[in-house]
Formats: sequence, structure tokens, C-alpha cells
Amino acid sequence: MEMRMGSAQTGGHFPVQHRSLSLDIKGNKTDIVISKYEDNYLVIVTQIGCMGTILTAKKDESVFSDPTYNVSVLFGKRDEPLLLACARRLIEHISHSGSARPLVISLGLKDHSQGTLKDVISAIIENRLW
Repeated sequence: MEMRMGSAQTGGHFPVQHRSLSLDIKGNKTDIVISKYEDNYLVIVTQIGCMGTILTAKKDESVFSDPTYNVSVLFGKRDEPLLLACARRLIEHISHSGSARPLVISLGLKDHSQGTLKDVISAIIENRLW
């Protein structure tokens, strides 16, 4: 895993608690902003300098079965299963940490490989606000 940490900053509670960082993932400068709103988490990951595919993920609870995770694309590439897997992995981590907030994530990546997405997930979890 070739991941070099750049700068990381944590913002206060106004207007919203957030953390931002820049790092190198597989030779691409990657900017990540993690924000904690009252009703959800927003994660923006970009290697292209703008928003990318925007997904939403949430945990659906049922009295009769184990919880399920609903992930869907709001805008962008609908034919990228690894982007869906990334959002699913993060919402699973969020819910296992005890939070019920849903996730909105924007992934603007040059490289959609499994290795890049694993590094992105690791960086987000290391810097999580949940």
C-alpha cells in the first residue's frame, strides 16, 4: 500500500464538525473531507479536483432479520461496482461503530482499482468522525 499522509486538519463544531486531509494514493494526490452533520455523514474524496460519483448508503433495520445495507448512486457512474462496494464497506463500519447516521459519499477518482479504493477506505476510517 503506497499511501503517504499529507496534511490533516480537524474543524470545530461550527458550522459542522469536519476533518480534511491530503495524501498520495497510488501516485495520485487525493483530497478527503469528512463532515459530521446532525443527520448524516458526508465524505468527499477527489483526485480530479471536483465532485465525482455521489452515492448514498444507509442501514435498514428489521425486527425479523439481520440488518441490511442499502447503497445507491445519486449522480454519476452507475456501472462501477467497486464504488458501491466502497460505500457499503463504510456504512457497515459506521453502523458497527454504533452510529445510525446514513452516509453520502462523493468519489471523484482517476483510478477506480480495488487497491485505490482499499486505500481510500483505510484513510477515511483512520480519520473518521463516527
